Amino acid sequence: MSLPSAAAFAVLADLAAVGAVPLQFGGLEGAVETATGPLGLLIIAVYSFLIAVVLPLPSEVVLVAAESGLDLGLPLVLDYAVVMLVSGLGKAAGSVVAFEIGHEAKRRSGPITERLRDSRFDIVEWSERRTVDLAREYGYIGMALALSVPFFPDTISIYAFTVLEEDYVKFAAAAFAGSVGRLLITVGVLAPFLAL
Repeated sequence: MSLPSAAAFAVLADLAAVGAVPLQFGGLEGAVETATGPLGLLIIAVYSFLIAVVLPLPSEVVLVAAESGLDLGLPLVLDYAVVMLVSGLGKAAGSVVAFEIGHEAKRRSGPITERLRDSRFDIVEWSERRTVDLAREYGYIGMALALSVPFFPDTISIYAFTVLEEDYVKFAAAAFAGSVGRLLITVGVLAPFLAL
């Protein structure tokens, strides 16, 4: 099996940026793309953590590091596996922080939220009810599936699912499974079609 080239992932990352926040975020994307060795794995973990919590950037960028070579002395397939594992763990840790932030924000809705609640059409109540309904219907499996969609910002899905019960382990496990699933879909399904 031939794995897609780094150029294919660069094309995917560019596609993800269309209409979104530019991918160059203080050089962080460049650091991820050129990450090597144990320090590179730490960079990938921190990037994945940050996109779970605050950065609406595509997580697929981490695959460029695997294709470029991590200098760990592993075959390319294992480089991909290590990157997916590290990225998934980083995103799982970030999801727990986002989970806590989401619950705290829910407890302390600010004046804007209160004004929206008092408006003629309560958009806050409607969106909360809709999200709760989706979370109840699909649960953690729904969260993992939502996070498996390539190029959709993880941050949105993670915060949308903070309405689930307060089980940090299940929440982190769903984030890990969704993160790895997304990278597997990107490598196995999408990237071969974009490799020129």
